[in-house]
Amino acid sequence: MKLKDNKIRLNLLLVLFVVLFFVAVFLKLVYVGLNKTVEGTDLQALEASRSTVTKKIQANRGNIYDNSGNLLAQNMNSYTVIAYLSSSRTVDDRYPKHVVDKDYTARQLATVLEPLNPVMTYEYILGLLNQNLYQVELGPGGRNISEYTKEKIEKLTLPGIDFTKTTKRYYQNGDFASYIIGYAKKYEDEETGETDTVGELGIEGYCDEFLRGKDGSITYSKDAYGYQMANSVTYKDPAEDGYDVYLTIDKQIQIFIDNAVNMINQKGATWITFTVADAKTGAIVGSSSSPSFNPNKLNITNYNNPLTSYAYEPGSTMKIFSFMSAIEEGKYNGSATYKSGTTTVGDYTIKDWNLYGWGTISYDVGFTYSSNVAAVNLARSIGKNKLVDYYKKLGFGKATGIELANEYTGSLKNLTGSVSEVELATSSFGQGVTVTPIQMIQALTTLTNDGVELKPYVIDKVVNPNNDKIIYQSKKNELEKVYSTSTINKMIELMDATVNGDDKTRTGKPYHSDSVRIIGKTGTANYTDASGNYLTDTYKTIRSFAGVFPKENPEYIIYLAVKDFQGSTQDMGHAVKQAVESISKYKNIDNRTSDADETKIVNISNLINKDINATVESLKTVKLNPIVIGNGTKVVSQYPKKGTTVSAGTKVFIITNGLAYTMPDMTGWSSTEFIDFCNILGVEYKLNGYGYVTSTSVSPGSVIDMTLPIEATCATIDPASLVTIRE
Repeated sequence: MKLKDNKIRLNLLLVLFVVLFFVAVFLKLVYVGLNKTVEGTDLQALEASRSTVTKKIQANRGNIYDNSGNLLAQNMNSYTVIAYLSSSRTVDDRYPKHVVDKDYTARQLATVLEPLNPVMTYEYILGLLNQNLYQVELGPGGRNISEYTKEKIEKLTLPGIDFTKTTKRYYQNGDFASYIIGYAKKYEDEETGETDTVGELGIEGYCDEFLRGKDGSITYSKDAYGYQMANSVTYKDPAEDGYDVYLTIDKQIQIFIDNAVNMINQKGATWITFTVADAKTGAIVGSSSSPSFNPNKLNITNYNNPLTSYAYEPGSTMKIFSFMSAIEEGKYNGSATYKSGTTTVGDYTIKDWNLYGWGTISYDVGFTYSSNVAAVNLARSIGKNKLVDYYKKLGFGKATGIELANEYTGSLKNLTGSVSEVELATSSFGQGVTVTPIQMIQALTTLTNDGVELKPYVIDKVVNPNNDKIIYQSKKNELEKVYSTSTINKMIELMDATVNGDDKTRTGKPYHSDSVRIIGKTGTANYTDASGNYLTDTYKTIRSFAGVFPKENPEYIIYLAVKDFQGSTQDMGHAVKQAVESISKYKNIDNRTSDADETKIVNISNLINKDINATVESLKTVKLNPIVIGNGTKVVSQYPKKGTTVSAGTKVFIITNGLAYTMPDMTGWSSTEFIDFCNILGVEYKLNGYGYVTSTSVSPGSVIDMTLPIEATCATIDPASLVTIRE
């Protein structure tokens, strides 16, 4: 009986506990219903966060153009292929919204994706589709596909296959002025999955704030799987697209100097930098370097731009400025003579580059021979304070302020404080001081602007693409008048004699051109090892050339520096001459009589949308050489562009609306013309040698495989002889 009573009590307690539990739950629900916040949590906000989602709308990044409006960098749409696997997406079996036949779908997708990426086989794709998931991303080959590939997949009409759209940064010309343009890189937030594109080098980095624009947002209702519900109300804060940046770079000039750098690189060098600036404004119209990189592939090994972030002893190109400083101070008599070879400074003996000199010569001759002794004598005559003052006025030892990040200042530290006599002496021929290429360009502007120094720049303008309003417009920036007209005239005379004089010993002889009068000064500098000792190996040097052209009314400044060059000065000279002659012809400043004939100068008209046959005939009528690209009937693009003035015989590339590209016979083409063709076509290329094309890896008349690079073998011979040999 007692056991039975205990059992009854236990059951009553259990019932009472259950009743109390439900009462507590009921009271909690009432409390929650009457209150917005419970235990510090905003319930309305929590509910909203569970049923709605806010996502970022990324602004379109602005484009980058050259000074003629040629596109250099842009955002391109790319897509990722996704497959919906859950049958819950399908409401009506007549209109399936998920992958129904996985085997068939995998086979069809493989026909498109496998040629792009060998991983995307039928078996691999089928494995992705057989997963027990709501949806799956078909990576890696289905990521970042082009609009063209997307359209090919859409034509397969496969149920359950869809695309997510994104953008990628695309660089139209690949490895082209890459350190100037730089690159932008996409980053993904691991928590939200949202992406952000950040400029990290060159103009992409320097102008990131202008280019990136302002992101917007979109808020919408979501379903149980997190996807946007059909016909739901959305709230959108539109994005503001980034501004477009126009550079001072001239695409054609850039191609010319890229070609020159490739020529020099054939002989071997640790690094090369070659820059061309507008002599009247200081605008950088081209800057090429090696090693370089393709921003589409980010195969970058050095993040320093050689133009701004390489500092080194310049060698004898510094004599341009030490000689001018002596001239300006009235300490220079060009016809006065001195004993070349060696001079004693303190406890040191300073020698001319050939160690024994040329006997007793004049100071004018000393410049053309690049005599160290002459430079030392002149530096002593004007003294430490004066020489340092001129170097500082020229901008050495401080950044130029060009619109590129991480600019080095170089160093005049050996010329500060208590300067020894030997430090003063060596600085006169470019030893013991360090400079950057952009500082040399800035200092050289004094030669082409009556002694006034100009600030170099690389941005032409910044434009709001939504209303074409110019946000920023560059202009010529005069810094300081450093030298008088008479000093400049004398230096131009000396640099002219160095390149174009009759004296066979002149150091600038390899840079002489029969086409355009280049004036300049060469330089060769040893550099130090980790212990600070100068290396004496013949090839362990930095060789350079600083010049302007043409002599009369200069249009361009050029500066070339090459470290550890394995070739000869003649090789460097040939590359520079070819670039200068190409630029001169392109800009109609060639001095040859034939090209000065106005009857041989042609202004290219607009060819777009014209019949291809009629266009070819019209170009031939004015003595131009049409090169037809594609098998279409209408012209969709042209190069050079309308309004360009060229010489008779110039190749004009006509791009048609046909997509079948065949290889022309390039025998006798210049290497620059070969590069033009490949860049227009958008195909990679490789140059073997330099000069004129003797053969190509693709036979004339063959269909061009756009996925493979075209190789050209070149030789430095007259193209006319190639035609004779071929015929």
